[in-house]
Formats: sequence, C-alpha cells, structure tokens
Amino acid sequence: MSGGPQTSRRGLLGLAAGVVGAVAAGRAAIAEDPPPAALPAVPEDATRVLGGGVTPRSDRSPFESPAVSPTGHVSGTAFSPLQDFTGTITPTDVQFQRHHGGIAQIDPTRYKLLLHGLVERPLTFTLAELKRFPHVTRAHFLECAGNGRKAYREPTPELTPQFIDGQLSNVEWTGVPLGQLLAEAGLKPAARWLLVEGGDASVLMRSLPIEKALDDCLIAFASNGEALRPAHGYPVRLVVPGWEANISIKWLRRIEAVESPAMAKDETVRYTDALPGDLARQFSFVMDTKSIITSPSHPMQLTPGMWTISGLAWTGRGRITKVEVSTDGGASLGLRPSSSAPSLPRRRRGLCCLGAGTAPPPP
Repeated sequence: MSGGPQTSRRGLLGLAAGVVGAVAAGRAAIAEDPPPAALPAVPEDATRVLGGGVTPRSDRSPFESPAVSPTGHVSGTAFSPLQDFTGTITPTDVQFQRHHGGIAQIDPTRYKLLLHGLVERPLTFTLAELKRFPHVTRAHFLECAGNGRKAYREPTPELTPQFIDGQLSNVEWTGVPLGQLLAEAGLKPAARWLLVEGGDASVLMRSLPIEKALDDCLIAFASNGEALRPAHGYPVRLVVPGWEANISIKWLRRIEAVESPAMAKDETVRYTDALPGDLARQFSFVMDTKSIITSPSHPMQLTPGMWTISGLAWTGRGRITKVEVSTDGGASLGLRPSSSAPSLPRRRRGLCCLGAGTAPPPP
C-alpha cells in the first residue's frame, strides 16, 4: 500500500417476472451456441476396465453439460442455467455474465486500486497489498437489475428457468471489507458517497452511499475458493450484497469519496426506472424478494403422479425464512378462490434459499 497526501415469503410460486436479453447493439456479434458434443462410449461394467489418469484439472462428466447462453457477444447478457443446479451455490464457470465492453484482460502484477477524494490519506493498493489485509469469506447473490423482464413482457410456455431468471448467481466471495480500506484512508466528514469505477472498455461507473459501503461491501479477489475469473472481474471486483449487480463493479480500479452522487453515464442513461409522466427513479438499488420454480420446468414431460417441486428464493432485504408452494391457485394459502384451479394433490416443500446480505433502504 502506498500513501499519498425476518423477511418471509408467502404465496403462490410461479414463474418470475422476466429477463433481460442481450442489448440490440450486441446482437450482431452473438454467435450461435455450439451443438452439444457427442457422448463418449463407456464400458458396460466400469469395474472391469482401468480408469483414466489424473489430469491437471478435473472436468465434468461428459453426460453433464450446463452452459451459459447466449455466447460470443461483447455487450449483453449470458444467462445462467438455473435448472441445472443442485443446492444454492452457482458453479463458477456458469455464473451469469453482463458486459458493456467485453471481458477485460488485466495483468495482476500491474493492477492498482486508487482510493482518493474526500479522504485524509489518498492510497493506492496493489493486488498483493490488498491480500495482506484481514479478509473474510461470505456467500451473497448477485442479480441483474433487469432480471425477469423477458418472461414478464414475452411469456411463452417454452421459457426455461435459465431465460426467465438466469441473470442471477449465488457465490462464495472472499475479499477485504470495503470499510477497512476506507478506515485506512480516513474518510472526511463531508464524504457521503463513493464513485466506484471499473477498468474495462466501458469504464462502468456507479455512485454508492457511504452507509452501504461501511456496512457489508467487499473488495473481492476470489470466488468459490479460487481467484476471480476474467469474466467476473479478475483480479479485483466490488461486491455490494443485496443490491442490483451493476453496482458490484468488475475490474475495480478507482474509488473516489465524494459529497453527492456523481450522476455518471451509467446511472443516468442506464439503470433508472422509467415512471409515468416522463419521469425516472434513480438509485433504487435494493433487489426485492423473488422466487422461481426450477423443477419441474420446460422441457420436462410430466405424467400423472407425485412430483417434487424445487426452486430458489432470494431477497436483498433481510433473509428468506420460509417458502410455501400452492397447487390450487393459492386457495390453501388463503390468497384467492380456486374455482378455476385444477384439482391437484397439495404438497409443500421449502425451496432452496439463496444467501442474501442485509441492506438498508435506499436513500
């Protein structure tokens, strides 16, 4: 380091409200996903054949092939295959991606993070210096602000969980609490916001309230037990638990303490909520409670009988404590009459609950 001067959810679970597709500007560059590879021949009895040798990295079974989709573009979204997961942690290589200027490639030996502005001691950190700070490991979900849009605007029976709510990943992050770095620099009383900036071609910038920065934000350099991958911000990114994922800046290179929101391009042109009367709401930040049934889902074919219902529920406010499932249109939960609901046996099962950080209400 170098110095210078109890939320609960009760209700009928169905498909969530939609998903963001790749932006129009990036569609021309989107390549078709490759066809699945042919399955290898395997012995009828593996006990009679010597197995393969150890490789530098273990691969998935060729019979398991989850993948993000679509691929090949530099601006837009690659959706995570929620229906292919077990448990609550998203495998690193199939976490959702949202890029504005492609995937940045950064040399970790030349990486630096600048912390300046309304601080007593402007500081610059190398990757090695960040790793010398006491660090923590916590699980938090990241969700795109537009997750759920496609199923809300263009619902079809063929939508899979991947394209309904696949702009969502739950990850075990390791890093330094942002508050530790701010304490090291010494915040001045006038500092009420941070401007955080990424080091990719789009130079994504967002304004972050000091209260949230001091609460639970992380300067992360690892996820799921390994160094961040380039698609997720290698070598260092910001993690802002429970808030829209675009503020969790990847390839983080600069933090500036300021008096008020910066009104940067990415929080004026983008990431605002349109309202009637030519108005827009800014800094909505917190991701509210949502859920999705991941099984059964398209293209599964169901036959009469008992089927296990499983899925995910998550929230940026507090924690999920209970999930209830209805098969009678909500009547058994006291939500509404079931005169038009199909007659099905009732079965309840708690859904997997993604970890969520506690977030204060937006300023």
